[in-house]
Amino acid sequence: MLPTTSSLQIGELAAGQALTIPIYHFKPSADKATGPKVYIQANVHGAEVQGNAVIYQLMKQLEHCDIRGEITLVPLANPLGINQKSGEFTLGRFDPITGANWNREYLNHAIDLPTWYREHANLSDSELIQAYRSTLIEACQQKLLYEWGITTGHRLAVNLQIMAHCADIVLDLHTGPKSCKHLYCPEYDLAAAQFLSIPYTLVIPNSFGGAMDEAAFCPWWQLSDVAKSQGRDLAVAVSALTLELASQERVCLEDARLDAQGILAYLSHRGVIAQTVAPVKMPRFGCYLKDYKKYHAPSAGLVEYLAAVGEPLAAGQPLVNILRMDLYGTVDELKSLSLPQYCVPILHFASASVHQGTELYKVMTHVFELPAT
Repeated sequence: MLPTTSSLQIGELAAGQALTIPIYHFKPSADKATGPKVYIQANVHGAEVQGNAVIYQLMKQLEHCDIRGEITLVPLANPLGINQKSGEFTLGRFDPITGANWNREYLNHAIDLPTWYREHANLSDSELIQAYRSTLIEACQQKLLYEWGITTGHRLAVNLQIMAHCADIVLDLHTGPKSCKHLYCPEYDLAAAQFLSIPYTLVIPNSFGGAMDEAAFCPWWQLSDVAKSQGRDLAVAVSALTLELASQERVCLEDARLDAQGILAYLSHRGVIAQTVAPVKMPRFGCYLKDYKKYHAPSAGLVEYLAAVGEPLAAGQPLVNILRMDLYGTVDELKSLSLPQYCVPILHFASASVHQGTELYKVMTHVFELPAT
């Protein structure tokens, strides 16, 4: 079954042309619509293009699947970021007008949940979920109509957020600068990590930081907590994950096929497709977000990155060399830097020339192995 295609206008260019994004839908027949709804997007950051290849490979496999839940796929989700080029590089991580991170523009609903819950407590679980979903979507729609207007980046993000709020499963596909594959997963849904073909998982708390995954799951986690405080056991209704698919400015179709297979295994587990797709057998490791550390350059210079991403690094082993040509002939011409504890480097800065204070590496500490399925 081929997907249906449509487009959504998410803004206008300065000369008046409509700014649109492509959307693909796989929809089951009415008698088979038993599975959850899925929303998958890619390329919110301009240089992070591998997610588009994963969506391509996933759609190729979904064409041959028995679809049980509606699937909406949005590659090329940020045409402004994709086209934000400087020479051979894509700069599209930040809105060039406001400086805001494109992936930090989603609406923080900040609903008075105790009051909202009291007004809807008489509803069944399914009715409560539908009412809350409608509340979230309506808030986004009202934001787009705000009388004082909203920024270009906020308009893009809230349009994407409306589609995400219609789904039970939200997957946001990203990459790092120079990175290994890793996953952002909320603590309540950690079992989901066992189905994806990703070796490292960051376990994130119930805290809104502006990203799509948090915009999708935080309202539901908060609703579940409020319901439990009133003696009602209400499961978190939405699963939202951010998949970091290695490095930016890179497309690898074979690697994308493997990641699409992992997503398919997760969708199989959730009943979105009728076929049984087994997850890849591999060791998977995690750490809590509070133990995910940033290492900043203590001085400027030219950097030789020594620690391989995705490979454990023992305490005291060299992380980088910093070369200072302006200090040639002194004891500071070449410095080797290391970290005082065991860690797993996950990503590092893309450039070999850095200012003092540049975020050189992000590393996992207090790493633990995730239980197998």
